[in-house]
Amino acid sequence: QEHAYPADELMPLTCRGRVRGQEPSRGDVDDALGKFSLTLIDTLDTLVVLNKTKEFEEAVKKVIKDVNLDNDVVVSVFETNIRVLGGLLGGHSVAIMLKEKGEYMQWYNGELLQMAKELGYKLLPAFNTTSGLPYPRVNLKFGVRHPEARTGTETDTCTACAGTLILEFAALSRFTGASIFEEYARKALDFIWEKRQRSSNLVGVTINIHTGDWVRKDSGVGAGIDSYYEYLLKAYVLLGDDSFLERFNTHYDAIMRYISQPPLLLDVHIHKPMLNARTWMDSLLAFFPGLQVLKGDIRPAIETHEMLYQVIKKHNFLPEAFTTDFRVHWAQHPLRPEFAESTYFLYKATGDPYYLEVGKTLIENLNKYARVPCGFAAMKDVRTGSHEDRMDSFFLAEMFKYLYLLFADKEDMIFDIEDYIFTTEAHLLPLWLSTTNQTISKKNTTTEYTELDDSNFDWTCPNTQILFPNDPMFAQSIREPLKNVVDKSCPRGISRAEESLGSGPKPPLRARDFMASNPEHLEILKKMGVSLIHLKDGRVQLVQHAVQAASSLDAEDGLRFMQEMIELSSQQQKEQQLPPRAVQIVSHPFFGRVVLTAGPAQFGMDLSKHKAGTRGFVATIKPYNGCSEITNPEVVKEKIALMQRGQCMFAEKARNIQKAGAIGGIVIDDNEGSSSDTAPLFQMAGDGKNTDDITIPMLFLFNKEGNIILDAIREYEAVEVLLSDKAKDRATIFKGKMIPNYIIDSNLEMENMDQKLSENDSQKQNSEEAPSASQDVGEVSEEPEEGESSDVTDPDSLSPADADSDSDSISNQDSYVPGTDEAGAPEPACTQGDHQPQEQKTETESNSKVNWDNKVQPMESILADWNEDIEAFEMMEKDEL
Repeated sequence: QEHAYPADELMPLTCRGRVRGQEPSRGDVDDALGKFSLTLIDTLDTLVVLNKTKEFEEAVKKVIKDVNLDNDVVVSVFETNIRVLGGLLGGHSVAIMLKEKGEYMQWYNGELLQMAKELGYKLLPAFNTTSGLPYPRVNLKFGVRHPEARTGTETDTCTACAGTLILEFAALSRFTGASIFEEYARKALDFIWEKRQRSSNLVGVTINIHTGDWVRKDSGVGAGIDSYYEYLLKAYVLLGDDSFLERFNTHYDAIMRYISQPPLLLDVHIHKPMLNARTWMDSLLAFFPGLQVLKGDIRPAIETHEMLYQVIKKHNFLPEAFTTDFRVHWAQHPLRPEFAESTYFLYKATGDPYYLEVGKTLIENLNKYARVPCGFAAMKDVRTGSHEDRMDSFFLAEMFKYLYLLFADKEDMIFDIEDYIFTTEAHLLPLWLSTTNQTISKKNTTTEYTELDDSNFDWTCPNTQILFPNDPMFAQSIREPLKNVVDKSCPRGISRAEESLGSGPKPPLRARDFMASNPEHLEILKKMGVSLIHLKDGRVQLVQHAVQAASSLDAEDGLRFMQEMIELSSQQQKEQQLPPRAVQIVSHPFFGRVVLTAGPAQFGMDLSKHKAGTRGFVATIKPYNGCSEITNPEVVKEKIALMQRGQCMFAEKARNIQKAGAIGGIVIDDNEGSSSDTAPLFQMAGDGKNTDDITIPMLFLFNKEGNIILDAIREYEAVEVLLSDKAKDRATIFKGKMIPNYIIDSNLEMENMDQKLSENDSQKQNSEEAPSASQDVGEVSEEPEEGESSDVTDPDSLSPADADSDSDSISNQDSYVPGTDEAGAPEPACTQGDHQPQEQKTETESNSKVNWDNKVQPMESILADWNEDIEAFEMMEKDEL
């Protein structure tokens, strides 16, 4: 109120309001802003929960007086529904409750409900599709597909976006008697149900609103799907329609069958649900334990919640995404409330004071790390504690509400919270709506598709005394094995060998002995319930499902094998964390200006101990994968061999090219579009055997960087590179080599000019510096702007200290040991997640046609040639090589 009103959100670092159009665009995040005082509306019923009735009354008056819903602004249908429509309905619900009590809101005459109805009609144009699924965005003033609407061309929406409408729209219909809202929301839900994948009973993340085809076919309980499941169960609770419960139970059975890998919840493919779609989890899935409590499935709720709490204790907040071995994947934390929500529900279900301690930790972390003079600031990076000038409306709407309710006694509340159901934005809708204005005929269209024998169906909305009577230690007994899950990556069980104190049968396979190319080993894995999954980036992932093991003893062996594999992988990473290396193109027309970030190898020549590096022309080997004897040794001899990643281990490739006479090797990633810009540093592991016989240097280039060399070969045929621990300056590269004098002169000139510019910001040249021709060259040359980051750097623009600093910054990235196709230790399910690279096109363009003769060239020719080099370099910068 003090710093931001009537803006949509508070900017807590700068103590001002965020008004759409007046601040730099944040993309889709800004679709929640509609110039309708978002935070005030979203927080209305929170004020009543906090017993701030006078403030609530004043806030309602402000909303009625000041808020305009007829703005020419494009907003998210989903966000506007859950935050604004839900906020108005929640405000109306508690307003009529207070009015009935006779002390407050006696003047209130349903004004908030009228505003909600107006907003509902403004959202309806989004449903003008053949499928009934709404467009993701709508213009509050002009609707959809209107010439001035600036929206309506979208084809896709997320499942949660289309499936999280029924509570607000049905409540609006029940409050007003206008059935159209509930009808539209039901039609959207019906369509999603019809389009579920029938064999797995899962839904994808993104769907085409016109055809109903799944656009993204991965499925989980996090971002993009989360509240769809939530609203199916809560629609049954609020509206009493059995079909919603049956649909939820059908989906829940599939979730627990495929997605749940306690304590993890991992996305899978809807058509191949036994195949994980990714190896990281997003923070939005933290709501799911709370939903499981409402369902009545307490044990997995406790397990997942405890795992999330261990992540929070490690990072102070829940990162936006984290890997299966609990490393940070996306470091932001916009003060999301889902974990607090699940904590509240678990405390209500178990009465375990442990969850009060969890809530206390959340409050202490918020006050210690997020509180700023004007509010609470989102975390830009949970690892560094840096802030973002952002405080989303859901922080006050949900976080404050759930934390207050967690600690509040019944006498602290002025109404019975049990008479209401929470929407996904924690707005309060009264349960008596189920018997009001029932204009929709109930049709059970679900059972014809579903024939499930699921004992879980009997456990919806249970009394906690039925679940675990007289057993206050129930929740603790489930949590205890997970206490160290984050520190140890995975909970460690007792192996068969440990049980027998070493006297029993030996484990059938040890992680250190495993070879992915050994059919016998693969058969043993299958018997232990361990699946081998080939990821798109070339790595291999191991996943264990104990239920698929041949016996309980085999399942124990599988668990032990997975734990060994995790420890082996972790040990390799700790023992051999190597800094990045450099591949520098030194031939015409690059002359050392192009430097590519390369991953090191844990075998072969150590370039950090050979400062001169290895220099030579490159040659492509046959076969290109380098997994068998090289068939063109005459081409490869005394050259640096280029080969493709995959189909065998890195050490095997190195031995084959070394035998063919190569002086070094560069392995190029076969994952199209991969780049050091978007992926962590990659280092090549050995094959688990002695690799002392490999004496040549081996480096790894991602696909984007590798294509730069391949394009250069196509353009110039003879391409010479330098493999080294870091980029060399041109004076070092060409020491003792024939090179035109004007290049060296220009280098000296550039250094002099940089020094002079730093002294007095002058562009003038000193008559004593260099000959006039060299001065002209210096004026034409353009260096990259300071602070720019790219895989291609100009060594001349870096001092040695700069180069070292740059190298250090790269080496701090997480590196990982690759999978079994090329490493001794494959990646198990609990290991560092893959960073999915963005696909980028890389083109190398150069118009340089310099004639490098030893003859003295005319000055005009020299300048023209140098200009062409500069243009080529600028083009390469533009292409982000």
